Amino acid sequence: MSTNKRSSTLSEIAKIAEVSVMTASRALNNQPGVSEEKRAEILRIAEDMGYVANRVAQRLSGGKSRVIGVIAQLHTLYTSDLVLGIGSALRSSKYEMLVYSLSDTDSQPPQAIVSLLRQFVDGIIVILPFQSDYLISLSDADLPIVTIDEGSHDNFPKIVADNYQGARLAIQHLADLGHRRIGFISGNNQLASARDRERAFRDMQAQLGLDDDPELVVNGNFLQQGGFNAAKELLKLPVRPTAIFAANDISAAGAMSAIRDGGLTVPEDISLVGFDDVAVASQIYPALTTVKQPSAQMARAAVNTIVAMIAGIEPATAVIMLPTELVVRDSSRPMGEVVEMPFSKGSRKKSTTTVA
Repeated sequence: MSTNKRSSTLSEIAKIAEVSVMTASRALNNQPGVSEEKRAEILRIAEDMGYVANRVAQRLSGGKSRVIGVIAQLHTLYTSDLVLGIGSALRSSKYEMLVYSLSDTDSQPPQAIVSLLRQFVDGIIVILPFQSDYLISLSDADLPIVTIDEGSHDNFPKIVADNYQGARLAIQHLADLGHRRIGFISGNNQLASARDRERAFRDMQAQLGLDDDPELVVNGNFLQQGGFNAAKELLKLPVRPTAIFAANDISAAGAMSAIRDGGLTVPEDISLVGFDDVAVASQIYPALTTVKQPSAQMARAAVNTIVAMIAGIEPATAVIMLPTELVVRDSSRPMGEVVEMPFSKGSRKKSTTTVA
């Protein structure tokens, strides 16, 4: 049988496959009641004919669109990693993804977006940057909602990383290397994750007896320029820190630039640790020691939770907290260690330096 690829209706596919429209619909929507052999035949016919499912019609008729809405700010590497992970997990679950990108100034979603989501998707995964009225507005859509990395709304299931424990791991690592005067570049304190990381830093200062000079904490706002400016402030101190912990990798990258701009090097003069383990962490030089957020696992947990909710299964717990882990690379060194430097272009021998 040969057909021309074109826009086709469900009834045309059913006629060619010699099945009822209901059977064709069940096959195309991965519902039970169709043999695998017949399902494969119907899918082949639909693909050959260029059939595109009318998701809105499916929703309006009381069915499922098998589309999940994702709301996020896409300008951060960490959020982009999460969205990519969600997309991969949804495809494995035979769902599709509709993404709406927030702007920095949005406090509520446009009503048109809420209306679109209500008609088009079966559920929503929200990666909110800070406290806002978004979830209150979205709750009017009467859809299952799961949030990632947002601690201010208690009415929706949350998938979070253990930011507090991750920051403790970072400070413990630097203390184990002999560092006592550690600077901290904090993040956007509107975010629960930033507050947890700063709380861990201060708790570890007290627990380990580290220098607790208040000037050792400078805000970087989770931004590269913020990290640069914060590191500049730390380097101006009468006694500069021997190590810096930045609240995310992007501000750590800014701090590394500031350290170089000040005529110092990482880790020979200052050890540096970040948080998140985005792709840039392993690509910059020296490769960044950091705390790895379980982005792929968080994405999978969010998808599993939203799919279960769509099926009418309530989450067993309101908060799923996943562990973080320390990834040690080249940007942190023990105090007093002699470090061999690589050959510079045109040099004949290795040079050595002693960590302060």
